[in-house]
Amino acid sequence: MEIVLCVTGSVAAVETVKLAREFKRQGHSVKAFMTQEATKIIHPNALEFATGQEVVLELTGKIEHVKYSQADLILVAPATANTISKFAYRISDNPVNTLLITAYGHDTPIVFVPSMHDSMYDAVSENVAKLKEEGIVFLNPRLDEGKAKFPAIGDIVLESIRTVNLDRVKKNLTDDSLDESEIEDLNMEMLSKIAGLNVLISLGGTFEEIDPIRGISNRSSGKMGLELAKEAYRLGANLKILAAHHEVEIPKVFDVIDAKSSSVMSEKTIELVPDFDVFIATAAVSDFAPIVKEDYKISSSLNLSLEFEPVAKIIHQIKKINPDIFLVGFKAEYNIPEERMIQCAKTQMQDAGTDLVVANDVYKKGCEFGSDSNEVILVSDEIKKVGLNSKSEIAKSIFKEIANKI
Repeated sequence: MEIVLCVTGSVAAVETVKLAREFKRQGHSVKAFMTQEATKIIHPNALEFATGQEVVLELTGKIEHVKYSQADLILVAPATANTISKFAYRISDNPVNTLLITAYGHDTPIVFVPSMHDSMYDAVSENVAKLKEEGIVFLNPRLDEGKAKFPAIGDIVLESIRTVNLDRVKKNLTDDSLDESEIEDLNMEMLSKIAGLNVLISLGGTFEEIDPIRGISNRSSGKMGLELAKEAYRLGANLKILAAHHEVEIPKVFDVIDAKSSSVMSEKTIELVPDFDVFIATAAVSDFAPIVKEDYKISSSLNLSLEFEPVAKIIHQIKKINPDIFLVGFKAEYNIPEERMIQCAKTQMQDAGTDLVVANDVYKKGCEFGSDSNEVILVSDEIKKVGLNSKSEIAKSIFKEIANKI
């Protein structure tokens, strides 16, 4: 993917070296343009180091504004009130704004990442709204301490890749239009199937209160669910997350509903599934809950005996509510033979009507709760084994299987 990073005169320009390096780390090409005001905050040499390419500071006989106007994405980060307002009225008095106007004429996707004082952001809201109506994507800033601050680097990268993928679907691009590295990472047929789908993902482990201070939970970290959410978002799905207790930082660009307990998880799931095309149930929902929940802290000086009751399996209700939904279940087992694990997955398919079950053994090295890797078996009308790999790569394999089956 070829990205043109336009850096303007906000103090958040200091973050662009890390941003460019992250794009490069993920295998993308980055070319930087800078306004003169930006060079007062960060030296062009820093961005030349980060991108591995010469930075465009002025337009020359090489007509840089034309040469780079048909990149995969024009990313303005940070975007000042000045740059936003000039582009809204097609003023081209610097390399960045001239590039933006040329790129817009070529229908190249453009993403703005505003960064300024919140009063300035409010003052240019009409210009922002005007550009949004024209198809320009804006990544909402972090509103904090009276400032519209630069979002997390990961959020910017996610939104950028999503924007490019949605643009490819809109333009009906084929694999023939991609370079070899992109073909390996992205199948256009898969992208066209996933983009625009309503995808619901549950993640983490539910917490069942014993009293206002204590409770029981499980060791689910939410890492696998998060990687699946990131992949869904990158592929252009309309994503919603139901989040139980988790140990991961969920990107601010995601639409998240808290569902800490099994009862809330059940309530929200039943409410939402009628409107979704795909439900990926990665959350580890408690199998048992206390029969009695005290509304005061139980004294630690007492001998304590607790009674639990089984919790109704949420996954068994999904197909009854929405028979057409593509339902993905997870089956975590511990130190059992592979044949038995596959049989457990098939039993879930029979009982719950799941279309795909992701089975794994958390006893195996590298597959433990909280690990960054996994080894899974994809069980549907066929059996596919996915060897030990990062959870981000496992997520890609799962979505390829969903696209093949949906």
